Amino acid sequence: MRRMTLLLLCCCATAMAAPPVFAPVTPLPTGQTLKMPHDFGAHPAYKTEWWYATGWVTTAAGKQLGYQVTFFRSATAADADNPSAFAPRQLIIGHAALSDTSVGKLLHDEKSAREGFGLAYAKVGNTDVKLDDWRMLRQADGSYQVTLAARDFKLQLQLAPTQPVLLQGQGGYSRKGALPAQASYYYSEPQLRTTGTIARAGGKPEAVTGATWLDHEWSSQVLDADASGWNWLGANLDDGGALMAFQIRSKTGAKLWAHAAWRDPSGKVTQFGPDDVVFTPTQLWRSPRTQAEYPVATEIRTGATRWQITPLQADQELDSRRSTGAVYWEGAVTVQRDGKPAGHAYLEMTGYVQPMKL
Repeated sequence: MRRMTLLLLCCCATAMAAPPVFAPVTPLPTGQTLKMPHDFGAHPAYKTEWWYATGWVTTAAGKQLGYQVTFFRSATAADADNPSAFAPRQLIIGHAALSDTSVGKLLHDEKSAREGFGLAYAKVGNTDVKLDDWRMLRQADGSYQVTLAARDFKLQLQLAPTQPVLLQGQGGYSRKGALPAQASYYYSEPQLRTTGTIARAGGKPEAVTGATWLDHEWSSQVLDADASGWNWLGANLDDGGALMAFQIRSKTGAKLWAHAAWRDPSGKVTQFGPDDVVFTPTQLWRSPRTQAEYPVATEIRTGATRWQITPLQADQELDSRRSTGAVYWEGAVTVQRDGKPAGHAYLEMTGYVQPMKL
């Protein structure tokens, strides 16, 4: 009876507490950009944040694999003044996936926990995100250690920078819609030299080498009310360049917003506005589990340049309804530029099962 009374009191207190006010994303003053190294760390005043590593690696035997490791931080509606150490002020969520053509589908796992007790956290000031035995840690030399034990595989990877951070949009202020508030703070680290080991369940660790793309993004309001989801690409190009492109889709499938950034081998960055970025599907795949139909192969136009995107395998759908509530397609793809091999990338597509809610 006492437990029930305490539970009711806690619920009433939560219900009466004022809804939280999250920090807004606003344009950066002229000449200013995101502040490193502080912005490598967490931003708990904002509603949603993620660190997203996607890469292609090759084993000693020459087999190519794709991998994804994502850590999400989500601020909740819990009363910030609640003194309890158990109050779920921040949630930490992890997704991990391995794309191996010998399996025929994506191997993936997920977990989540409230922040606290040293078991789950996202630290301010530098990238250090932990969820039980899953962790991403940025070290003094700028490299990342990524370690996790998923249900069907284990990763121990080192991601070393080879070029400067790529600030997306205007110095890291990245528009996602027609209204200035529909935006995020966003930077990427392309061409991270990747070494380490991957072990399948019951197998021995295999040494791998390759390249990783890492995104870090945080916001409080990203999508238009009519938005259903997005298509996003992060590509490590063979010439040392990098390409990021995305479009936000309406509930009818029309383009609400789009943007791309292309850094060439010399380091020159070209930004493309909504009218200069076009996603055109070239191959559809229907999931046997959700019946969602994804454009797993597509052509992306940035200005006058056309990029052809082809999946490593069609079935790279990830069902994360136990953690973030979303089902999305996140897969390894190859990239051609105007019909010629140009690099390796990851393609993400959300909102094909139901509209995304952040």
